[in-house]
Amino acid sequence: MAAVCVVLVGPSAPGGALIAEAPALPAGAATGIVPGRVLTWNICNPCGRAGHNLGRAAEIAAYAPQVFGLQEACVRDVEEIREYLEKYYGLVYDVAYGTVLRKWSRCGGLPWRPGAYGQAILSAGPVSGRVLVEYPDGGTEDRGYLAVTTEVGGRPVRVFNTHLAERRQPEVRAGQVRVLAPAVARYDRAIVLGDFNAVPDAPELAPMWALATDADPACRPASHGGTCETTTDWRSKFDYVFLRGLTARDHRVRSSAFSDHDSLRADVRTR
Repeated sequence: MAAVCVVLVGPSAPGGALIAEAPALPAGAATGIVPGRVLTWNICNPCGRAGHNLGRAAEIAAYAPQVFGLQEACVRDVEEIREYLEKYYGLVYDVAYGTVLRKWSRCGGLPWRPGAYGQAILSAGPVSGRVLVEYPDGGTEDRGYLAVTTEVGGRPVRVFNTHLAERRQPEVRAGQVRVLAPAVARYDRAIVLGDFNAVPDAPELAPMWALATDADPACRPASHGGTCETTTDWRSKFDYVFLRGLTARDHRVRSSAFSDHDSLRADVRTR
């Protein structure tokens, strides 16, 4: 009878997976939300693997950022990660979605009702003023940026999250940055998270460098003496925490078995 009930009702864990226990966090992991800590992570590739979202939640919980941005994220994945963070690690986040694409092959769902795909911003505090902008030219697939206002380290900050066109499309990325940079420039204090699919020296990133600095103070275009830690499996720096009107006390790149991108976190000074 119990087996029949499981078949009919389904397991209670998120995503339909029956999970005995959550992964233990490593020594030195955060014990609660860390004020001023932000994180960016492109979570896809591999995409849609069973059990990956629990591993992703554990990696996020180890840092317990106050605010984090995910790219290449299906809404179902974000919902599952968010539920795991609360259920297994006691971390509660508000969420704003920046999905720009509905794609069955990416996110599943019914063929006539495919899942939504794009960015998400999650915050330990409430998010407001959500703006979603789809770039006029996305390149190989639709791309855009999401922006919200939330609290970081005790102060309101405008937070952006973006994913630019794939790495063989610099001209498309240049057009996308021409949309993003003026929006960032409207704010004295802003954090721009994202996968820019471009190394620091790429000409299309020049408008961002003119507005902001990376969370790693040593990371600048090589032409300006910069040395940047890589953030992908193919050892390129594609992921950024751009800070405008803010500085970072610390930063760390963490490689992951759950994505071909590393997570990048920063502890931000806001006062």
